[in-house]
Amino acid sequence: MNKVKRYLIFFIGLFVNSLGVSLITKANLGTSPISSIPYVLSLNFSFTLGNFTIFFSIFLIFLQLCILRKNFKLEHLLQIPISILFGYFIDFTMVLLKSVNPETYVMKFVYLLIGCLILGFGVYLEVLANVAMLPGESFVRAIVNTWNREFGSTKVMFDVSMAVIAAVLSFVFAYHLDGVREGTIIAALLVGFIARFFGKKLEFVKPILFAEEYTM
Repeated sequence: MNKVKRYLIFFIGLFVNSLGVSLITKANLGTSPISSIPYVLSLNFSFTLGNFTIFFSIFLIFLQLCILRKNFKLEHLLQIPISILFGYFIDFTMVLLKSVNPETYVMKFVYLLIGCLILGFGVYLEVLANVAMLPGESFVRAIVNTWNREFGSTKVMFDVSMAVIAAVLSFVFAYHLDGVREGTIIAALLVGFIARFFGKKLEFVKPILFAEEYTM
């Protein structure tokens, strides 16, 4: 029963994540670091943000295979259907938010902060579920486990790398910086903090949701 609860929480978290990513994107101040490359590509090609998120996620899974080699397990392939679902969630929430087009900088900043709050809560739900990881986090974990790195600093380096690569791609395809802005940096700084905040403040939720595990 707990397993069912955990997967249900994970998929709810996945949808909340997609809603946060879409709202940050609609704020038009850049997007979250992990979505920056798919977003820049979606601005320059005919595929949607969700489509490119799926393509990029599968590429990250392939890189995990190259890094982990014999340590790459069958369970890692679960990331493929999760990535596909996440991509469709992003496109669906982008449609839901199609009327959200803030014009003033203040309103863009407000939507950005709300998006970061939602995305942080989604990350918290995924951590709470503890059954699977999105390819971005799983790729970082592969690096950490293979070369004995520290997760937090490796995640920061990964996020920075994604933003830098996205910026380079923007200049290559559009000849100017588009899709990577101050919102990308703010999201990188805030989302992890917000997720940890929810984790601390809602710590009492675990024994309630997974009572069987705490009474064994």
